[in-house]
Amino acid sequence: MCAQDATMGKDAARAEWDNPMQFVLACVSYAVGLGNVWRFPYLCQMHGGGGFLIPYMLMLVLLGVPLFYMELAIGQKMRLGSIGAWRAISPYLGGVGMASVVTSMYLCLYYNVINAWSFWYLFHSFQSILPWAECPVNSNLTGPVEECERATPTQYFFYRETLDISGSIEENGGIHMGQALCLLLAWIIVYLFIIKGVKSTGKVVYFTATFPYLVLIIYLIRGVTLHGSINGVKYMFTPKMEQLAKPTTWINAATQIFFSLGLGFGSLIAFASYNQYNNNFEKQAIIVSMVNSGTSIFASIVTFSIYGFKATFNYESCLERVRLLLLNTFDLAEDTISLENVNHWIAELNRTHPEQFASLGGRLETCDLEAELDTAVEGTGLAFIVYSEAIKNMPVSQLWSVLYFIMLLLLGMGSMLGNVIAVITPLSDLKFISHYMSTKTLNGLVCLFCLLLGLGFTTRSGNYWFTMFNDYGATFSLLFIVLIEVITVCYIYGIKRFEKDVEDMLGHRLNCYWKIMLAGVSPILLIALFIFYIVNYIQGGTPTYQAWNKELGKSVVTEYPPYAQAFIGLLLASSVCCIPLTALYTYCKKRNLASGKRERTVSTVSA
Repeated sequence: MCAQDATMGKDAARAEWDNPMQFVLACVSYAVGLGNVWRFPYLCQMHGGGGFLIPYMLMLVLLGVPLFYMELAIGQKMRLGSIGAWRAISPYLGGVGMASVVTSMYLCLYYNVINAWSFWYLFHSFQSILPWAECPVNSNLTGPVEECERATPTQYFFYRETLDISGSIEENGGIHMGQALCLLLAWIIVYLFIIKGVKSTGKVVYFTATFPYLVLIIYLIRGVTLHGSINGVKYMFTPKMEQLAKPTTWINAATQIFFSLGLGFGSLIAFASYNQYNNNFEKQAIIVSMVNSGTSIFASIVTFSIYGFKATFNYESCLERVRLLLLNTFDLAEDTISLENVNHWIAELNRTHPEQFASLGGRLETCDLEAELDTAVEGTGLAFIVYSEAIKNMPVSQLWSVLYFIMLLLLGMGSMLGNVIAVITPLSDLKFISHYMSTKTLNGLVCLFCLLLGLGFTTRSGNYWFTMFNDYGATFSLLFIVLIEVITVCYIYGIKRFEKDVEDMLGHRLNCYWKIMLAGVSPILLIALFIFYIVNYIQGGTPTYQAWNKELGKSVVTEYPPYAQAFIGLLLASSVCCIPLTALYTYCKKRNLASGKRERTVSTVSA
């Protein structure tokens, strides 16, 4: 992209993928992550089931694929990590790469904690009775633990056994040793995966990119054969077209595409930098984008079949409790009332015995299958509570638990490879680091640094800090980073120069689709998303989080304390500030150099 092609664009000494398939699998392993399993199904549930696919696919075409293509092109042309690539385009843009590295570092700190939780659940799956299947006995051996009775066994196991969570972010506590050891194991595995850089990563992705699909297929076969699964699948594909009139539906579709593909982190630039110069990244960008979106839809079918089973199980359990209540209250024969005619008998008994029926009061539950299906859960609540609750009711539940958490681990580890490489590649491109450190040493130091800071997430209040990083550590900065990227490529570097670079690599120029999307549609959509995020943040008032109340056995909305709000501001600003500060530093440095040259010239003339 500039005169430095001799040292960057055609650097033969740089490590490369063994073949194009390794690169594609690395991108798939990175892009297809936990968000496909726990975020996309939630959005489908919230925004009209099958109707959500309309804005989702449109945003894929208008925003996702073009930006994915652009980042691959930059990485392959420059053959450098994010810092070096943007600095090569313009010395003032090195901060764009630094912002990507900072954002990826934040992600590395907390993302591997999810893998630690997966290890924890996996290790606890090898028991005759799953520990989240029933409440533990209290210390007096007189009954279940009260907190578990107020909540559910799956909630108790997650919040108390797994996290040992405090009542608020202000209540600190010691490190959960079990979680700390699981986190250590997760980072050791990540280090072993990247120990030799792209050479070892290229081998690992054959497994991390493909095995989750095998587990998903197995789960699909099992899911659709579960009682009530069809109710969940129908719910997913029944469109509620009125949701398309809501702006949040379109905005959430755009943000899901944006973050699912991993744009702005620098991982795609780093991956593409190890390609051969004439690799066909255009075809690969389309393939990976389609695979990623297809996986989201496929995983949603699996998830909604499990949803249907869980909702039907809860609905029929509710009907059974009502049936028994009516039989005992009205002294009816056992076979008088069945699950199929419970609602008929409720109406009949209310008509014939109104006073006795009224005495039931609050003991008579309202059973509603649609309400069960409408209960939307995302993130860790879906992955570690809802799924666990469904798994415990399956035959041979231990087997399904082991398979599920192995799949979560591989999805998480695959994404972690991209996150860590986004940090390591730009650092290894810096001469003063590569001169004094080997690849193994640098990789080890980065993993150790992330492990030590990540231990904070294993404390009793660690989950609240995890939530803070997850909510505020990346969204704002990534929108800003990618907006700067696309404006830089199209309007500062120039779309015509970018087109020539693409022609140099692929042998043909950009077609009209890429030009229109990159120069017009994508920047407009990014600006709209960026403005919406800022307005939504301001209108949202004081930031809040879900604090676990053990007395109530549920989470309650709580405002962040002032110091936590200040930390949120730091998270939002820290990575973004890299862009203007680096540009200012470069400007001052050039100005000082120019002044020094003028002074030396004057001194020479005077002499």
